[in-house]
Amino acid sequence: MGTPLNLKNPTTFNEKLQWLKLNDHNPLYPSLVDKYEVRQFVKDTIGEQYLIPLLGVYNTAEEVVFSSLPETFVLKPTHTSGDVILCKERNQLSPELTKQKMNAWLQKRYFWGLREWPYKHIKPRIICESMIQTEDGRSPKDYKIFCFHGVPQFAFVASDRGVDTKFDFFDVDWNRQPVKQHYATSSYDLPKPQQWDEMLRLARNLSKDIPHVRVDFYIDASGSILFGELTFFHFSGLEKFEPGSYDMLLGSWIDLAAL
Repeated sequence: MGTPLNLKNPTTFNEKLQWLKLNDHNPLYPSLVDKYEVRQFVKDTIGEQYLIPLLGVYNTAEEVVFSSLPETFVLKPTHTSGDVILCKERNQLSPELTKQKMNAWLQKRYFWGLREWPYKHIKPRIICESMIQTEDGRSPKDYKIFCFHGVPQFAFVASDRGVDTKFDFFDVDWNRQPVKQHYATSSYDLPKPQQWDEMLRLARNLSKDIPHVRVDFYIDASGSILFGELTFFHFSGLEKFEPGSYDMLLGSWIDLAAL
């Protein structure tokens, strides 16, 4: 980040995420970052209707029977972040190459890279989910809501995934914010979705009693809200905000004295 890490008196968002890695070891967190186990938490907290339909969960790549899967589906490991196979035409997918990729996933131990401790305790598995259908046939926009002590405070929309990813930041009243992080911002308008107030309500429920967590949602072609994931360490606390004042702003919303 270009500055010394202050763990005695952390003030920025990125500093406080490092502090939380070391000090906030709630035993619930591993099940919340496990992409299979979190489904039960979501079902119990906001309802099963917000879950992407599950097609299978596998301990080994060899358990996946591709002929039994629909034409479109998504494969991802339960225990890492960012790994995914989007299958839009099953007949165009090589089972052998796909199994090689899944076996490589199963060998990963995500914790050791960035020390995000909840991942250390997850059983490596593969899950298969239905492909989210969108009106334009492209990857769905990802609505990511930063929650602090159970209160949604900030958000961004990830769009153009797989083509030229854009991150556009908003406050919870859907005012665009002049900040950039890692990816470029878009040059087009992003209207507030009709489901926004409902997403904020759901994020509030899912983040209750947690010092900080990012709650992610999608909206499918029918207008339904679908849960994406819970993220405790956005960019692992290792990505600059431009301008840096937003690092301080988000950091101000984490009250470490409350832990």
